[in-house]
Amino acid sequence: MGNEQTKGWLLYDASCGFCDRWVQFWRPTLAKRGFLIEPLQSEFARANVQLPENALLGDLRLLLAGGTMVEGANAYRYLMRRIYWAYPMYLISILPLFSSVFDWGYRRFRDHRHQISRACRLPPRRMQDR
Repeated sequence: MGNEQTKGWLLYDASCGFCDRWVQFWRPTLAKRGFLIEPLQSEFARANVQLPENALLGDLRLLLAGGTMVEGANAYRYLMRRIYWAYPMYLISILPLFSSVFDWGYRRFRDHRHQISRACRLPPRRMQDR
């Protein structure tokens, strides 16, 4: 599943071109902190996320080494809290008014990620290119 230093796995929708590029950009930063990246479409995700296929791709997910699942905007918060230079963004994201804005922004992007990818001409990479 991972090694002793693995703290968790960021599970993302690899069919979204923007998402695929975004997590690949952050891969080194997350790896330094013990987080690996896997597509939600992978056998690893299917085996470790106990959700029906139609619900699996609905959100970004962070599977922690102990089995806890953190989803959506809270997955971003969890990771920002553990990256020293992103910590100020975490603090802003939990302030009463900004928390609602952060959650709303995440949901808007999540619900339109494929349209954004098409508009930006960011097709997903093929699974074998990962």
